[in-house]
Amino acid sequence: MLKTVTSLLLAAAVLAGCAEKGKESSTREIEQAVYLNEGPTRLTLITMVNNRSGAGAHSALLVESTQSVLFDPAGSFEHELLPEQGDVLYGLTPVWVDRYISAHARSQFHVVRQEIDVTPAQAARALQLVQARGPVPSAFCTNATSGVLKQIPGFEGISQSFFPLKLMEQFEQLPGVRTTRVYEDDDGGVRDGVANLGN
Repeated sequence: MLKTVTSLLLAAAVLAGCAEKGKESSTREIEQAVYLNEGPTRLTLITMVNNRSGAGAHSALLVESTQSVLFDPAGSFEHELLPEQGDVLYGLTPVWVDRYISAHARSQFHVVRQEIDVTPAQAARALQLVQARGPVPSAFCTNATSGVLKQIPGFEGISQSFFPLKLMEQFEQLPGVRTTRVYEDDDGGVRDGVANLGN
């Protein structure tokens, strides 16, 4: 029974963009791509939800600290202009954040974006944690994301979970969270969405 459940979770995760990847950019590539954040410090939980079943399919965490990065654990979003190391994407300008969300919002999935303003110290801790986490195995995206969040001061009440919707519901209870949902009707998966982004 456990094997069946695990297999189903893995299949759903792969379709939504949660699968192991091997891209590891050089330190120089990352340094050249760094996007310095001059706006508010904040965390944004990004959750992909199946439009048919309502089940959660993938979790990622945008960290806006001194620089903006996206922790996309076991994610399938890759682009030649975005360096990546240990499942952290660098150079996350607002345009690239929108592109990431658009690539995941397909006919089968919509994207829930939950933003919360945090202190510079909280954002710095989040940045430190995602950079230290390292590559995440397939289907462990939410487990890794929730594991990072619960180590940030003020987020200790987050319970570590394998289920994107459970994490999303916990995050929604935090004071000051702003939630938006993005729907698009494009066919195909994340890689199709990336292919259509252009440069």
